[in-house]
Amino acid sequence: MQRVTSYLPAGTPSSHPTAQVKLPHDLRHLRRKLLHLENGEMVMLDLKDPVLFANGDLLVREDGELIEILAADEKLFEIRGRDRTHLVELAWHLGNRHLAAQIEEDRIVILRDHVIRTMLQGLGATVLDIEEPFQPARGAYHSHGGHSHDHGHAHHDRGHNHNPEHDHDHTHDHTCDHDHDHGHGHGHHGHKHD
Repeated sequence: MQRVTSYLPAGTPSSHPTAQVKLPHDLRHLRRKLLHLENGEMVMLDLKDPVLFANGDLLVREDGELIEILAADEKLFEIRGRDRTHLVELAWHLGNRHLAAQIEEDRIVILRDHVIRTMLQGLGATVLDIEEPFQPARGAYHSHGGHSHDHGHAHHDRGHNHNPEHDHDHTHDHTCDHDHDHGHGHGHHGHKHD
């Protein structure tokens, strides 16, 4: 059985894949795995570090042949706002829940979650059921060259103007135990954190 120990990013010049493997987004974060190709063959992926692959990335077999990674169609929600500002607000609410999201100029795409759908509709969003490949933003938690935990977040004690006249409670629905600013758009005014 052929092994794969290296890869090339999508769009690499002069690359002509001879096989393909189709994977949903949650199975494209790989290091070591037996892959079943579309042509019925199998290869053993054996990388040094985990990689979050995108649609069109290429796996390099030991014999030099290339295998193209294809993003499988998935059951998704397409989210549209009233305008761009509203769409940014919707993105903020999704980011506050640490959801994987594919962010485009006029829409956001997420995996189907009916609790989140109800929340978004309550915020005035249009939410449609779609099926297509899902390519969420990699964010600060993953990088193309491996698994990265460099969050790149500013801590709450920096970058906030602690204005005593602007004192209100606000709730974050974070699933993490660390206390830092996830870049959810608080920087436009000061918050007092109780």
